[in-house]
Amino acid sequence: MFENLGQQAMFGIMSHLFFIAITWWALQSLNFDKILRANKVIQARVLIILLTLAIGSTVSGFFLDYLAWSNQLPFLYKE
Repeated sequence: MFENLGQQAMFGIMSHLFFIAITWWALQSLNFDKILRANKVIQARVLIILLTLAIGSTVSGFFLDYLAWSNQLPFLYKE
């Protein structure tokens, strides 16, 4: 039982890191220079990091919820 919890925790951590990395990669394609003020480099970097964490965690949470729900579907038909 505890092994299963450990596996779920590891899978959750890996999922979050994967989707955060994918989000970081995707956000690099945007040109933030046009919408940000001049001489605000540190604030811009913090904004990009926070956006990356927010979007990546949300997508990972959706993925993990979807996986958990799909694993619970067989219980719908058990008697």
